[in-house]
Amino acid sequence: MVDVADKLACFQAVTGLEDPDLCTEILQAHGWDLELAISSFTSSNQSSASTITSDSDPRDSLDPTQSASSSGLVPAPNPSIAWKLVTLPFSVISGSLGLVSGAVGLGLWAAGGVLSYSLGMIGLGQGRGGESSARLVSVSAAASEAMEFVAAFERDYPTTRPNFVGEGFMDALQRSRNSFKLLFVYLHSPDHPDSPVFCGRTLCSEAVAAFVNENFVAWGADIRASEGFKMSNSLKASRFPFCAVVMPTTNQRIALLQQVEGPTSPEEMLTMLQKVLEESSPVLVAARLDAEERRNNMRLREEQDAAYRAALEADQARERQRREEQERLEREAAEAEQKRKEEEEAHERAAREAAEKEAARARMREQKALSLGDEPEKGPSVTQVLVRFPTGERKERRFHSTATIQSVYDYVDSLGCLEVEDYSLVSNFPRVTYGRDKQSLSLKEAGLHPQASLFVELN
Repeated sequence: MVDVADKLACFQAVTGLEDPDLCTEILQAHGWDLELAISSFTSSNQSSASTITSDSDPRDSLDPTQSASSSGLVPAPNPSIAWKLVTLPFSVISGSLGLVSGAVGLGLWAAGGVLSYSLGMIGLGQGRGGESSARLVSVSAAASEAMEFVAAFERDYPTTRPNFVGEGFMDALQRSRNSFKLLFVYLHSPDHPDSPVFCGRTLCSEAVAAFVNENFVAWGADIRASEGFKMSNSLKASRFPFCAVVMPTTNQRIALLQQVEGPTSPEEMLTMLQKVLEESSPVLVAARLDAEERRNNMRLREEQDAAYRAALEADQARERQRREEQERLEREAAEAEQKRKEEEEAHERAAREAAEKEAARARMREQKALSLGDEPEKGPSVTQVLVRFPTGERKERRFHSTATIQSVYDYVDSLGCLEVEDYSLVSNFPRVTYGRDKQSLSLKEAGLHPQASLFVELN
């Protein structure tokens, strides 16, 4: 059984009453029978239609005798339009709320030949104060379903077609509101035998598609998808193919202006759309003019406020600009002086470090040259070593065969031909690298006696 809190929330959403104590008293008086309480509330009000559509035009209020009917076509004030009161089952309302289903007659309003549904109770739209009401389909899921439908429809009908928006129903409804257009709704039943012919010959005909794209925001859904199924129940779709034209109204409701069920020729569809557009154009034009007037008034107020603030702050701005300019000049002068000092210090430091480094290298070369001793004369125990540098330069010297590889490194370092200290001596045939691990070997032990040709390889 539906718990008390859920019944209270449902009653508040349908009736628009915000006082929880008053709603509780009404429900208690009707034995917590939700449908009976809602029916009693809507029928006991002196003008049930104006209660539900408090923001609509007073001339659109319903006659009490009309609102008593819950089914069948009832003539509207405009003889060319007919509207139909529909009872929305509670199973649709509670689909995502985790409630046990039941039947509740929602107070639907019809004014000027249009049918309005309460969308907030079926999980579409925003709750009071901007809070999100419980949705049957999350925003991301609804958009995903819409994009999947659009992709499938474009794949099946790749040329001429209505430009269905790839977003959820409420987003499409908001898009139509912002663009002051009606919302064209198509509920697609892929398994219905009439769907391919209707889509190919009617919906995707050049005349119908062009008219829809120019004058409507088009939204479509597969009834096998969650949001498409819920909307088919909400709009009471009994036959397919199903098309409807709706427009947003107040209090999270939509106005059903026209619906088409079953096979329809392109001419009939185009005539219906033209008629709906013609009959609703005063409402759309009035809404557009009203919005434009509000924008103009807001822009005028903003311009007046901006001019007042500009005049009020002109002197302060000039003074602030003068002070900022003075501070900028002083700051730039200080920064330039600081930069000059830093550059001088850096130059002096670099020169000093270069001189110290060169002096250290000179001392190192001198020390290594002294450590080599005098070059021995040619003899059987003397090794002739040729060293080739990366620049192509060659140096040659004799060493005792008992001298170590380190002596050759010291000889290379003493020449000052290299700017780097990380290098290796390598023989070509066979290729052997005499690295740090071999510097303690004598030339004879290393196989470099009686003569060797080495080249310097930079690491």
